[in-house]
Amino acid sequence: MNDSIITLRGYVGADPVVRSVGEVSVANFRIACTPRKFNRASGEWSDGVTQWFTVSAWRQLGENVGRSLRKGDPVVVQGRLSARSYVNKDGLEVNTFEVEANVVGHDLNRGMTSLSRNPRSLAAVAAPAPEPHDDDPERDPIADWRAPGSDPWEEKPATADEPEATAETESSVAA
Repeated sequence: MNDSIITLRGYVGADPVVRSVGEVSVANFRIACTPRKFNRASGEWSDGVTQWFTVSAWRQLGENVGRSLRKGDPVVVQGRLSARSYVNKDGLEVNTFEVEANVVGHDLNRGMTSLSRNPRSLAAVAAPAPEPHDDDPERDPIADWRAPGSDPWEEKPATADEPEATAETESSVAA
């Protein structure tokens, strides 16, 4: 796979637009990235040329982007970069850069945010089917696991049946 993966840090240029493509959601938005450079001679920072990128976020990521981002939000976007050329209405060839996002989030260097988890689907929350040999609904598998002797790595006390183990323990204590 020879994809060009890029990480962008900038500001959302307009509220994301969420639409459906077939049965899949996609959110599109633009991000403005303005590089800053430090001029050692003058001791000042200066802004470079603002670069604009179109971002597409698919499926659940797209739905979350539509609910979470607004114009002006500082964001970090990571995804697959592609370049596209087209001729605009004035007859000029325009080059654009598009990013198919894998990750989108607020830039926490610029502020704070909070996360609201997506509700799980009913299928993901459904209890697993009981095993065929587990026909007793009152049986507690955790209690069976915690039963004495059920852990194969558990240290067992020496018994009268094991005189050598007892002798070793006594000799190591005496030493």
